Amino acid sequence: MAKAIRFHQTGGPEVLRYEDAEVGEPGPGQVRIRHAAVGLNFADIYFRTGLYPAPLPSGIGTEAAGTVVSVGPDVTSVSVGDHVTYTGAYNTLGAYCTERVIDAAPLIKLPDDIPFETAAAMTMRGFTASYLMRRIYAFNAGDTILLHAAAGGVGLIVSQWAKLLGLTVIGTVSNDAKAEVARAHGCDYTIDYSREDVAKRVRELTNGVGVNVVFDSVGKDTFEASLDSLKRRGLMVCVGTASGPIPPFNPQLLAHKGSLYLTRPALADYIADPAEKAELAAELFGHVAAGRIRIEINQKYALEDAVQAHRDLESRKTTGSSVFVLEQ
Repeated sequence: MAKAIRFHQTGGPEVLRYEDAEVGEPGPGQVRIRHAAVGLNFADIYFRTGLYPAPLPSGIGTEAAGTVVSVGPDVTSVSVGDHVTYTGAYNTLGAYCTERVIDAAPLIKLPDDIPFETAAAMTMRGFTASYLMRRIYAFNAGDTILLHAAAGGVGLIVSQWAKLLGLTVIGTVSNDAKAEVARAHGCDYTIDYSREDVAKRVRELTNGVGVNVVFDSVGKDTFEASLDSLKRRGLMVCVGTASGPIPPFNPQLLAHKGSLYLTRPALADYIADPAEKAELAAELFGHVAAGRIRIEINQKYALEDAVQAHRDLESRKTTGSSVFVLEQ
């Protein structure tokens, strides 16, 4: 029988349960997938804690890769035997499982040279990096970015992509080991936020000017320092709230700090259009297949170890990407 991780109430990692799961057969527009690898993302914690509401009991996880084992009526985009990956939000919730029925629309066929584990580690993170690099701001060679959580899964991809565009990358990290990882993947400078004043150090590194763009996935703890790191008319991109939601603030603050811009993008809005999604996927897969961007899978778990995986992720023990590897 298929297995799945579900939660029946919101809370800490201990609410996750490893359960038997009835899968059933796909209906119109649906397929059945046997997963080979499942991605672990910080967004999963938001669902588990209730920050992103879901009807209970609920499955968890929004990203996985595997093989199509059956297709329902009216499905023409994929066939039985295809290797596929997917990511999303509510439309793909429930990825922590061995098999599932899912709508065919979110599925992306995998190129032959992208393995399942790589796909599960990079689809959400890679798409996030791709829209940050290609849709959020019109970068020019020589621009400078501040990248929080530079040693994380998204951070390592963004750093490498930024170097392909000729950008200078300043990354924040929490310790020397993570600084070494970040520099190995393209960060020109690293700042240890546990012992350095981030905004002050950014000003020193940019001769007082500040950076063009800040990518901030931390939220509450870094918000003010991020704003203070921007150059006049710079862009603050809030891409996550790992430390908690950003408190309410008066937008006049943005004017006081240099007529700054602020955006809080969501991946779903950048892959909603099939043509744009295909374009982003082609560029992402091309970079990975050619070795221009390396996907670092530094943590692997069995599905039944989801509680420990969430504990590791929340405690910021992880670097790069984390995946659940399933027996085939």
